[in-house]
Parts: sequence; structure tokens; C-alpha cells
Amino acid sequence: MSRSEPVETAAPGTGRKRIGRLTASPLAHRGLHGRGRIENSRAAFAAAIRKGHGIELDVQASSDGHAFVFHDYELDRLTEESGCVADRGSAELKRIRLKGSEETIPTLAEILELIGSQVPVLIEVKAPDRNVTALCLSVMRALEGYRGPVGVMSFNPEVSRWFAVHAPRVTRGLVVTESDKGRLRGWIERRFALWRARPEFLAYDVRDFPSRFASRARRRGLPVFTWTVRNAKQAKIGRINADQIIYEAA
Repeated sequence: MSRSEPVETAAPGTGRKRIGRLTASPLAHRGLHGRGRIENSRAAFAAAIRKGHGIELDVQASSDGHAFVFHDYELDRLTEESGCVADRGSAELKRIRLKGSEETIPTLAEILELIGSQVPVLIEVKAPDRNVTALCLSVMRALEGYRGPVGVMSFNPEVSRWFAVHAPRVTRGLVVTESDKGRLRGWIERRFALWRARPEFLAYDVRDFPSRFASRARRRGLPVFTWTVRNAKQAKIGRINADQIIYEAA
């Protein structure tokens, strides 16, 4: 086996078949936020739905094991509260208002009900360490009965691996960036993560294109999304190097 090839990946074609409608439209990063709509809010998701675009969102678990839609590990930037999201129970989190909004932090179940299978959804699971079971379980429970196009992804390869083992019908992906890594270290880490995660798609940092790693993955049958596209130049790069973009409106 050539050193330039990944040790293992999904069978060619598997990811594309499983993803289906996920790549049908651009996806709004944390919803269509801005202009008075805060990221990962009901208003931001509703705006994306009205535009007919997919939605990318972030999920963490409360201390009692419920999936909440929130990006930061700390509450400080997006609310008037402080401290770790994971230290709060679901009843507390449901009462916390998003900064500059009348909205509270939504649960994943609430947002999936709002979306109602109308547009594709990518759920980024925010998992900082190898202990992913409780968080993945919370996401899996929220997804029970949901029939729309949906994928679960994470920078942490343990998340995709968990779904491959425990919930293989849930489409799973690996989020990748090549930034801030030495060439050899990055080469090793990306290939180990790909082998470990067993993903059906990649979500790739648009700043890394053109990328030999991403191009090779596409040739082997893994669809590639790219994030976060913020201008026309990046959109053009994304169209050339990926199957669909995850964007923020200017």
C-alpha cells in the first residue's frame, strides 16, 4: 500500500448512496443568522427553510443527557449567563435566553420538529474528548422517528465511529481542517481519523482547498461538504472541490 493512500475508508460509493438529498442545496452555517437573527436560533433556522436551503447546526448535551443546539462550550458569548453548557441541566438551559433575543436555547428535538424534513440537516456534535457515549445517545434519541435527510458529523472521529457501531442507519461524517498542523503530524492525524471514524462523508475547511486528501476521498466515493464559505471566491472554490457548501451570508 502506498504511503499516500488512507489506510481505510468507506467502500467506494457508499457515502453518496447514503447521503442522498443531503447535498441537494447549500446549507446555512448555524442557520441563516445575522440581521437580528442569532446563530443556532429558531429564527435563523426558519429563515434558511424559507430560502429552501439546508441547515448546519451544533449540538451539546445537558448534564442530564438531553441534546441542545448551541455552539460554544461556554455560555458567555451567546447568552447573559456564564459557565459550561454541559454543567447545566435541561430545565436550566431551556430558561436561558439567547443574547439580544427573546428566544431560549433550543433542544435538538424542537429544532427537528421545526424543520420537519423540509430541508437537509447536518448536525455537528461538539465532543471535546473520547467520552462521547452520552452525547451521541442524546442525539440518537432526538433523531428517533425523524425521516428527513440528516447527517451527524464531528471533528472527533469517535463520534462517527460510535454511530457506525451503534446507529449505522444514521449517516455520519468527519469534519476536517488542515490548519495549524505540521505537515507530517497533520498527514498522520487525518489518516488515523479517517480510519477510526469510518465516515460516509467529509466536511472540509474551504481554506484548505485544493487538498490532495479531500480529492482522494472524493475519488474513493466519499462526498465532501465544505465550510465555512463566506464570499464569492470561496463559493467558487467550493463548487470546484466539493459536492456542496456550508455558508454564511455576507
